[in-house]
Amino acid sequence: MTLPAHHPAIPPARIGVLLTNLGTPDAPDPGAVKRYLGEFLSDRRVVEIPPLLWQPILRGIILRTRPKKSAHAYSQVWRDDGSPLAAITKAQARGLEGAFGPGVLVDYAMRYGRPAIGEQLAAMKAKGCERILIAPLYPQYCAATTATANDSAFAALAAMRWQPAIRTLPPYHDDPAYIAALKTSVEAGIATLDFVPDAVIASFHGMPQRTLELGDPYHCHCRKTGRLLGEALGRELIVTFQSRFGRAKWLEPATDTMLESLPARGIRRIAIVAPGFSADCLETLEELAIRGRESFIAAGGTDFAYLPCLNDSPPGMELLSKIIGRELAGWVTPA
Repeated sequence: MTLPAHHPAIPPARIGVLLTNLGTPDAPDPGAVKRYLGEFLSDRRVVEIPPLLWQPILRGIILRTRPKKSAHAYSQVWRDDGSPLAAITKAQARGLEGAFGPGVLVDYAMRYGRPAIGEQLAAMKAKGCERILIAPLYPQYCAATTATANDSAFAALAAMRWQPAIRTLPPYHDDPAYIAALKTSVEAGIATLDFVPDAVIASFHGMPQRTLELGDPYHCHCRKTGRLLGEALGRELIVTFQSRFGRAKWLEPATDTMLESLPARGIRRIAIVAPGFSADCLETLEELAIRGRESFIAAGGTDFAYLPCLNDSPPGMELLSKIIGRELAGWVTPA
């Protein structure tokens, strides 16, 4: 068909897959961290305190004191190619290029920071993506992670005149492919150690206790992942929750408290894994691998190993290919 003169160019129809993750500052310095935390901690999904009460605390206290401390933590794990979370998520997207056929574009975005979800959706639409799968890389559903990533995407769509068709990746906390990938990764990690762990800890990001009481399934999803992974490994795991913040009661047991208490119970050799994170980040590389180790050894532990996330490892990429390919059914014809 011949288009009328001056008709806007129309790119060939394509399908998009947008991997999304939490986000990261642009640099490990106080200014960049302050901008990032200001965006992150202003999200009503993350902090549910009414803004009239919360914003004075955030602007007057937290953003004046926390950025310097957090910048130091980021500096301990920053890579030559930037933030670990952003670099690994980018590698995951690149690793999936071509996995679903030549007509499928795969890219990534961050809920907070850059590249932003809205910008990436607009770029995909401009490249001809008339159907887009938004894939939040959170195995366990939580309103403060999965839902807010989708919120950001839907807000961007609300501003589009010609919207693409949209699907979203559901949580995969009990997916057999996810549990199998974790099992493979954990067993491979333990096999490289020069000690036999007395216990294996599965540490998940914490959430306030009230989120469970309000109906968020996150706690149940984490517990189920821990149980299924333990069954797959043939040993019971110690499930804990990390990254407490503020004075509210958080999900328990707390990872830091558990690490400090284990040596007194005769558990002096441990391995710790973070199944709730699809990519290593500040919370795993600094909070667990550095500070967690220090706490455990100071309490009398003798051997400590942090086992990496699935990241862009072969088991991790195989998992992403499976669960994303499943959600593209009907849009993409399996090879």
